[in-house]
Amino acid sequence: QVQLVESGGGLVQAGGSLRLSCAASGRTFSNYAMGWFRQAPGKEREFVAAIRWSAGSTYSLDSLKGRFTISRDNAKNTVYLQMNSLKPEDTAVYYCALSGYYYCSYSACYEKDRYDYWGQGTQVTVQS
Repeated sequence: QVQLVESGGGLVQAGGSLRLSCAASGRTFSNYAMGWFRQAPGKEREFVAAIRWSAGSTYSLDSLKGRFTISRDNAKNTVYLQMNSLKPEDTAVYYCALSGYYYCSYSACYEKDRYDYWGQGTQVTVQS
């Protein structure tokens, strides 16, 4: 089993920044990628960004490029999401996810079904 614990959410003014963290523990040896998703009220959970764990290469939602950056600390089994220039439409619960699919170690995994483990979510609220 794998446990994912997110932290770093909160209330921020528009234009501000937050950094989310997600620490993975347990049977993480089959970690091929980690990602961030978000879900706003009344909307589907959507992909935000992901990182191929071994290679460290990243990809993200086109509309967020330039504002959101995903990174990882291998030694700490932790993935981060740096969010800058936040907008009210970024308000959502942000979820960390881990993929055990080898495919995700070399390709792009945008679908929720590609991720096996999920954190409990952390609320991000951006005030205008």
